[in-house]
Amino acid sequence: MCGIAGIYSWQKKQKVPEQKIENMISAQFHRGPDECGFLYDQNFAMGMSRLSIIDLSGGSQPIHNEDKSIWIVFNGEIFNYIELRPELEKQGHKFHTSSDTEVIVHLYEQYGLDFVQHLNGQFAISIWDTKQKRLVLARDRVGIRPLFYTQNNGTLYFSSEMKSFFTTEDVKPELDTSGIAEIFTYWVNIPPATAFKNIHELPPGHLLIANEKGMQTKEFWNYEFPENGDFSKASKEQLIEETREIIHDAVTLRLRADVPVAAYLSGGIDSSVISSLVKKYHNNELVTFSVAFKDAAYDERSYQEQMAKHIGTRHKVVEVDDEAIAKHFIDVVWYAEKPMMRTAPAPLYALSELVRSNDIKVVLTGEGADEMFGGYNIFKENLIRRFWSRQPDSPWRPALLSRMYPYILKSQNAVNPFWQAFFKKNLMDTNNPYYSHLLRWDNTAQIKSIFGPQIKEQFIPENRDKDLQGYLLSEMKNWHPLNQAQYLEASMFMNGYLLSSQGDRMMMGNSVEGRFPFLDHRVVEFAAKLPPHLKLNGLTEKFALKKAFADFLPTEIINRSKQPYRAPIAQVFLGNKRPALIESLISEEKIKDYGYFNPAAAKQLINKLKRPNGAASARDDMAIVALASTQLMHYHFIENFAGHEFKLPEQQTKIHLN
Repeated sequence: MCGIAGIYSWQKKQKVPEQKIENMISAQFHRGPDECGFLYDQNFAMGMSRLSIIDLSGGSQPIHNEDKSIWIVFNGEIFNYIELRPELEKQGHKFHTSSDTEVIVHLYEQYGLDFVQHLNGQFAISIWDTKQKRLVLARDRVGIRPLFYTQNNGTLYFSSEMKSFFTTEDVKPELDTSGIAEIFTYWVNIPPATAFKNIHELPPGHLLIANEKGMQTKEFWNYEFPENGDFSKASKEQLIEETREIIHDAVTLRLRADVPVAAYLSGGIDSSVISSLVKKYHNNELVTFSVAFKDAAYDERSYQEQMAKHIGTRHKVVEVDDEAIAKHFIDVVWYAEKPMMRTAPAPLYALSELVRSNDIKVVLTGEGADEMFGGYNIFKENLIRRFWSRQPDSPWRPALLSRMYPYILKSQNAVNPFWQAFFKKNLMDTNNPYYSHLLRWDNTAQIKSIFGPQIKEQFIPENRDKDLQGYLLSEMKNWHPLNQAQYLEASMFMNGYLLSSQGDRMMMGNSVEGRFPFLDHRVVEFAAKLPPHLKLNGLTEKFALKKAFADFLPTEIINRSKQPYRAPIAQVFLGNKRPALIESLISEEKIKDYGYFNPAAAKQLINKLKRPNGAASARDDMAIVALASTQLMHYHFIENFAGHEFKLPEQQTKIHLN
């Protein structure tokens, strides 16, 4: 695992100052504290900071091919490198390391831009082709590893994290009002947009190719779901067995490392399946890690402890309270590089801190199972609302929502009028391919009331539809409704929030690599072809997954309802033990000073949340996190960027081609 960065002066053809690329890498020390390496060539330079996991002694980057005409720096892991290497050797390629990185170089040499089709992994790759004077960037299929780019005055910059750009002094940090409006509608930015003006995210499954003639991006992979109900025709029993086999193989591949591999254990089925497979077949000394909450309303430790005892792991727990969440949230925004509406990343940052303090660099986690196998309430909600839409005046059909949200019913037979009106919005718009997510987006956008006019003006439905149509596949309109919902969740929320703000950034902030067996592209492609009833069977979520591993897990774990991972919110920012910085940033003075929010509306929100015994709505919770995180964005990247300390790893490699 690493952080990568580079500068290509493709128009001006000027030599890149070494200090600039070194500064960019120093801002990513946390991504790779073990060593760093740099390549310099005429008007191009690239570098990396390395977290050593495979070929600890021989895998230093940059790495080259036989005649040193192709060079690479790389963030991530290629899990099938052992299988790829013999085939490349048969084709005449000579290797000088045992690393997975070198396999990529020879694949590119052999197959050109199609090299990515051979990779099973999670990656952000930079290849410098000296013969063609061509830069090739590649990002993995589902967006596990981040990669950003920007252009300024004839020069292309790229990096694993956007903060690197601001160390060059050529790229000035400025929050993008339209990017912020996107986040507070969809929860995420729609690639290539980010929260910063003129800085772009390379979308998952894409290449970026740049040479002296210019720059282009090219898609090499996207989600594919069957059209016209053309799902797998195999029997239920066969598909359940195949589910078990392919997930086991994905776990096995992700254990490849020259350092110990641990696992997160949340108490849900996904992480329990992974930990069980590792413990039973691969590692009898498995260490598992969990986060627990002092507030019992959020705590799942009883399930975590039950599972750890069931499979017999060495289990370690970090407990967080409101004070710890508030303290960590300051770092969360620095590493995530975007505003947000949840405090949930903060406990995960504390969890990765625990992992690193136990000298562990790699953990397996369960992300992706809900998206691929139908685990979220939003999928059930989509099913129920479509059922309700066929008889919109039915008094009992909306009551099915109480299976997920018990507060919907005031009594056994009467639906709460407020919630009936809420869930009935857009009820009949079932031909809209975004149907499953319209309620979430509309509800989120309501927090615009606390923003100032410069951001409020960006909440325009027409802009929303245009942005979505530019990013999402048009053929989704022909997919099954469950597949539409899965696609929206995976291509937007999973990529833009779950794998970044809660995943890569919170782990790499403490120099920990996450690996995600459920996001092996073979698992993703297999799950896409499963009939919908093997994902959501009635209102039983992840049906095939549960059946596949029923003999591995306790009945209580298999049958427990999906519990969304949450963390305390309002009291974190308004309690007596909140950090002085947060208290200052949400003060009326700072709100006026930064200019993103309407001071009167923000004050009204804060006063409402401070009332004794006052119940905060979900929208109020989102709004206070939006306020705190956006203010922190300005503080970290605009007001106090120079106050952050950066450094390079002591072990360094420098290669000059000219």
